[in-house]
This record gives sequence, structure tokens and C-alpha cells, in this order.
Amino acid sequence: MRSHAIPVPLQVLTTLGFLATGSFQRELADRSGISQSSLSRAMPVVWDGIIRMSARYIRFPYDAFDQPNIKMQFAAIAGFPNVIGAIDCTHIAIKAPSEEEFAYVNRKHFHSINVQIICDAQMRLTNIVARWPGSTHDSYILTNSMVGMRLQAGRVRDGWLLGDRGYPLKTWLLTPLTNPQTDRERRYNNAHSRTRSVVERAIGQLKCRWRCLDRTGGMLLYRPDKVCRIVLACGVLHNVAHRHGIPLGEVAAPPDDPDPGPIYVQPNQQAVHARQHVIATI
Repeated sequence: MRSHAIPVPLQVLTTLGFLATGSFQRELADRSGISQSSLSRAMPVVWDGIIRMSARYIRFPYDAFDQPNIKMQFAAIAGFPNVIGAIDCTHIAIKAPSEEEFAYVNRKHFHSINVQIICDAQMRLTNIVARWPGSTHDSYILTNSMVGMRLQAGRVRDGWLLGDRGYPLKTWLLTPLTNPQTDRERRYNNAHSRTRSVVERAIGQLKCRWRCLDRTGGMLLYRPDKVCRIVLACGVLHNVAHRHGIPLGEVAAPPDDPDPGPIYVQPNQQAVHARQHVIATI
């Protein structure tokens, strides 16, 4: 049976079944009454169709018009002002690829794709980058992403991301203090941690709803380029589920991703002043 002979609803539902469970193709094909080879041809078509909807469902708030409600919702968490997004990376386990295998080994010694996630205070994804091998540092992914380049170029005049110690301090990216000394500095770090943790919960939701991404279910047995398309499709579907209020059961603790380690970059004085202003006012 050719993939085009499979009714489209069956192609979509079976692909969603794979994304939601991570089950083997043969098992899903048997349940749907189709051949494994037909399903193997059909699933990438469905992934790509979902990815084509990404501009509708995943949008970064570059414009001032989009930011006030996002900032208000972030400030309601712990009083941290002017936040337009929380950023982190998460690792998607894959089988050892046949090319450049070593590049995919992360700091916890398994093969992966390192995926950048930015979300708002409601855990909706506003950016997802899935293209880098597991050994790639989080800060490198941000620097070479469209969001990172636009923010560095001054695309957002008033607002910042919150990132962990794996990112350098920027005027548009505030990080925690390495060694807080005063009560104000400790309050800053606490508010930063509580606010930024929303992205860890968003990643937990993403992997809980789409179990094919969760390492507890094994690894994705596809080439890296296919895994990246799967991740992007799941990101779109995550936001579709949020928009339509589709409930999600109990979410496990955020994934224990490899710590990228601190990044040692001398921050510019504008970035230091921006953080000091928040410390003084929070």
C-alpha cells in the first residue's frame, strides 16, 4: 500500500500516536491496519505539514505591542520586571549517527540533539531551535539563532530574556549572580530562579505530552535531520494544545538535562548596569 492511498485522517492520527507514545512504527502500523513501510513514508509528510504551521503558532514577541501582557504575567510570578521570555536548552536522545558521531555526545555521555526553547509565562513556546548536535554549548546555539542575532542587533528596545549560568550576561539576557553577597542580590537570584523555572516546566510539559522526546521512553531511532523535524513538529503541537486548552495529566519533574557549565565572558558595562538596576529595584 502506498502512503498516498492511506486516508489522510489515518496518516495524521497514526503519526500523532507515534509522537505521543514513541511506540515502534511496526506496532503503530499494525494497530492502524497499514504496513510499516507505508507508515514510514507517511509520517514525514505529516511532520512537515505540521512544521509549515509554525509561523502561526510559534512567534517571538519582538514588537512592543506583543510585550505588555507577557511582561505582566512574568512579573506576577516573583516580581521580576520587563521579562519577555525564559530560555533554556534540552537534550533529545538519539541513536549514534553514522556521520560525525562524536559531535552528538553530550556532557552526560549520550547522543543527542541540543534543542533551544524560549517560552512565555504561560509555558507557550515563542522560539524553538532544533538543529545542533548534543555537544554544542547552549550559548553557542543562542548566539547563532535568529532570535539571538536579532536581539543582539537591538530588535527589542525594552525587555530581556532570563537564562541560567550557561549564558553570558547581556543587556537583553539577564543571568543569576554567581556569588550573591547582599540580601538584595539574594532576592534577585531567588526571583530570577523562580521566574526562569517556567521554561523548565514548559520543557517538562513538552516531553510529557509528546513522549517520543522523553529519554525515559528510549531514544529516537532516526537520522539527526529527521529527529530535528520531529522536535519542531512537537513544538508546534505543544502550542496548539495550549491554545485549545487540551488538558495534560500530571507532569513529571523537569528533565535532568546535562549542565552546560558556566560561560566565562566579560560582560559589557551596559549589561552589568541593567542587572544592577533590577537588583536595586526588585
